[in-house]
Amino acid sequence: MRLSIIIPVLNEERTIAATLADLDRVEAAEVIVVDGGSTDRTAESVRATSARLVVSPRGRAAQMNAGARQAAGDVLLFLHADTKLPAGASRDIRKCMADPRRVGGRFDIRLDSTRPLLRLVGRMISLRSRLTRVATGDQAIFVRRAVFERLGGFPEIPLMEDVAFSRALKKAGRIACLRARVTSSARRWEQHGPVRTILLMWVLKLLYLAGVPPTRLKRLYGEAR
Repeated sequence: MRLSIIIPVLNEERTIAATLADLDRVEAAEVIVVDGGSTDRTAESVRATSARLVVSPRGRAAQMNAGARQAAGDVLLFLHADTKLPAGASRDIRKCMADPRRVGGRFDIRLDSTRPLLRLVGRMISLRSRLTRVATGDQAIFVRRAVFERLGGFPEIPLMEDVAFSRALKKAGRIACLRARVTSSARRWEQHGPVRTILLMWVLKLLYLAGVPPTRLKRLYGEAR
């Protein structure tokens, strides 16, 4: 079972080198970085590694779909540029995907902050995802390639592509909720304030589920990376 890791990036020169270096310990068939038109040194940082660089029109969903089209793996894992996989991630994925009834899955999450509130936020995201079987992109969603193609990939909308894809994925079969935790950057939470960010995330999800177009939600969220 070959694993392809796909990372969409946009102006991530501060994070991408460390993320790729961390992936050296992950047994993956390939790592594909999809640049959506960075104006900093992101592309140069990627070219200095063994990862494959793909250029795509901007938009996280479009970038992830472009990476998937180039991937050779049987299982595709979509990773944010500021998120690190836990030790043994590839082993855990292969073990759970040995069950043919499972179509994909995600990891629990921790935020890289010592603030108690943000530690709690990570636990609550993991619990909510475990109960609903719907993941967000910072939980390192993985999926069988054949299932991904059958579902048509990520819907190319400006926001909530991860939630939309997760909702479609859980209808396709069993979802693995791995207890191993990815470590994701708390930068957005720290920059805008934990309480404000929590409220914004909940409002956006509720509005999306109520049918508000993602183009309108994107204006509330700002640049999502």
